Amino acid sequence: MKSTLAVLVLALLASSPTLAQAPQSKPPGTAVATFAGGCFWCMEPPYDKLNGVISTTSGYMGGTVKNPTYEAVSSGRTGHAEVVQVVYDPSKVSYDKLLEVFWHNVDPTVKDRQFCDVGSQYRTAIFVHNDEQRALAEKSKALLAMTKPFKDAIVTPVVPATEFYPAEDYHQDYYTKNPVRYSYYRTGCGRDARLKDLWGAAAPH
Repeated sequence: MKSTLAVLVLALLASSPTLAQAPQSKPPGTAVATFAGGCFWCMEPPYDKLNGVISTTSGYMGGTVKNPTYEAVSSGRTGHAEVVQVVYDPSKVSYDKLLEVFWHNVDPTVKDRQFCDVGSQYRTAIFVHNDEQRALAEKSKALLAMTKPFKDAIVTPVVPATEFYPAEDYHQDYYTKNPVRYSYYRTGCGRDARLKDLWGAAAPH
């Protein structure tokens, strides 16, 4: 069941039906990382701030339907999760750093939801693109399980990356294009309050 806030967001976006564009190839010397952390609008800003991150793209991964639309993914019937795909320069920012940013921007203790958004499309996951990423992600998760500042178990899975579908254009950089709506959504969804409860001083600011 969608929250009232999520229904409002869907209504606001319904007037902008743009088909997903084809994924772009990454520049030479760069790498790709993909993370599911609930609403993809909220996962772009923390990565955009990092030196060494070249681009962030909101999109969909992990489902069974080709070329899914936002409306289809939001229904929860395609199997996709909302994700952010990060293209970065490994000589400037490490995958370990990207993992650290991921953990501190999600609630890894809940399944098939994040904050006010409920459904498998809002699940958390680390989608790994190669064996090295898998090893680093599993190591990061194990370390977090030993040192976490909260008592609940970590349920975020580490899974193989599948085909990535960029979201519609109006979702890209939503926080810069629609700062008032973005702020209303983020605050109303209780994201920052919950992150502070979970991570304390390590919560994003």
